[in-house]
Amino acid sequence: MPDQSLRKPTECPPAALAAALGSRSIVLIGMMGAGKSSIGRRLAKKLNLSFVDADAEIELAAGMPITDIFDRHGEDCFRSGEARVIARLLDQGRQVLATGGGAFMNPATRALIAAKGISVWLKAEPDILLRRIRRRSDRPLLRTADPEATLKRLVEERYPVYAEAEVTVHSRDVPHEVIVDEIADAVAARLGLVVPAIQEPAP
Repeated sequence: MPDQSLRKPTECPPAALAAALGSRSIVLIGMMGAGKSSIGRRLAKKLNLSFVDADAEIELAAGMPITDIFDRHGEDCFRSGEARVIARLLDQGRQVLATGGGAFMNPATRALIAAKGISVWLKAEPDILLRRIRRRSDRPLLRTADPEATLKRLVEERYPVYAEAEVTVHSRDVPHEVIVDEIADAVAARLGLVVPAIQEPAP
């Protein structure tokens, strides 16, 4: 795969890109630790759009942290609520929406995202994910005896489904602004606003 660090930034003005979305959202998908929230906030600022974190909205609706939802009601209950919240958020119109790691695995949610948004997979290598998520203890699915093995299993299950996203951008250890520009570039190309940047071979 070409080195994305060599991508040339899009010449499409942010305002034109935001306008071209119409009522659609840019929906960030990917594993926990891929940077959906931190990247999403910066992307929304660049495009002068609202940023919404689906997990935060779920906690607000439930009146409790996600870890408590898992502990008290189980994952199935959480996933049901997650699907309802994302459906509601997608009806709010143009925005940058960050979703939880398991949201895109729901076929109905995938269909809604395809109808009302442009899906962007922030794809990160497992070693990067593991290093990032070790800094936090609020990942319900990784509260296991072997978080590394659990993460590997989730990657194997989810990546083939994530690959259905309209746009894929690699999340890696570079300044956030680089990833933001790559997402804007890729979405603009997807909307036909610019010709995709020519990739130059690495020396």
